[in-house]
Amino acid sequence: MNLKKLNIFFFTLFFCTKLLAAENSPHQYNFFTGNFDFSDDKQSALLVGFQHQNETLERNTFIGNISPITGGFITENSAVYVYTGFEWNVDMGALTFTPSFAPGLYHKGDGKDLGHVLEFKSEVQLSYELSKSSSLGISYNHVSNASLGDKNPGANSYMFNYLKNF
Repeated sequence: MNLKKLNIFFFTLFFCTKLLAAENSPHQYNFFTGNFDFSDDKQSALLVGFQHQNETLERNTFIGNISPITGGFITENSAVYVYTGFEWNVDMGALTFTPSFAPGLYHKGDGKDLGHVLEFKSEVQLSYELSKSSSLGISYNHVSNASLGDKNPGANSYMFNYLKNF
């Protein structure tokens, strides 16, 4: 992804943040960018993505606060992954630890062939609360088809996250 596309992404992020802030609804938006499949030098690629969490659907359980998520990302090689799943929010004061699991659909574009259209994303995120409505975080995920396809190379990625509650 070139610098111009990255600038357009961040301008859109800023514009959408301002636009959505007027709603004041109980939603969390996670805007992220990072390195898709950083552990494979031949397939490593820049990624940008977006995730939504509806806090009105969250539930407190014995393992923490669970809520549904929906999102997706695209890489500079036009690989696309869209998913829906759930995350746990473990409040640790100013820090929040968030593991998640989300099955989704993957299209390789000009990027890495992960072996199947159905892929599963396992992720961990650690975020720091900047204010009542925004946080910065880092996350790591692994995308794999759980051997549904003839091959299952998987992809490991890390991201930098900006989370905003509206």
